[in-house]
Amino acid sequence: MGRGKFKGKPTGHRHFSTPEELLAGSSARPRTFKKEEAEVEEEEERSEEEVEEEPEKRKGTQGLIEIENPNLAKPKNVKAKAKDLVMGKTTELSRREREEIEKQKAHERYMKLQEQGKTEQARKDLERLALIRKQRAEAAKKREEEKAVREQKKVEARK
Repeated sequence: MGRGKFKGKPTGHRHFSTPEELLAGSSARPRTFKKEEAEVEEEEERSEEEVEEEPEKRKGTQGLIEIENPNLAKPKNVKAKAKDLVMGKTTELSRREREEIEKQKAHERYMKLQEQGKTEQARKDLERLALIRKQRAEAAKKREEEKAVREQKKVEARK
C-alpha cells in the first residue's frame, strides 16, 4: 500500500497494551521497571567510586615529570563575585557596566518624577487628561439634556 510522498519514521509505530493484556500480564512493558532502575543507579554509584579511587592516567612522560605550567592547568569556573571574596579585593566596574548602572538610575529617577507629575511630559499628559475629562463631562451633560427633551416630548405626545 502506498504511503504517499512522505514515509513515517521506523520508530513511529507505537504499540499500546490493551486492558486484557495488562490483566493477563503479557504486556511488553516489564513490571520490574523500578527494580531495574535501582540496579542501574547502584552500578553508576559503584563506577563513580571506582573513578575516585583511580588516579588520573597520564600519557607518555607526563606521569614521571611534575610540571608547573599554568597553561596546562584546568581553569576553575569561578564567578566574579566569588573570585572577589576569595581574593579579598573588589574589582572596579568597566565603563560599559558603569554607564549601564547610571542609565538605570537615571531612568528610575525620571519615572519617580513622572509619577509625581513634575516632568514636562507628565504635565502635558495631565493637561490632556483634564481636557478629555472636561469634554466627556460636557458630552454627558448634553446627552442628559437631550434625554430630558425626548422624555418631555413623549409626555406631551401622550397627553
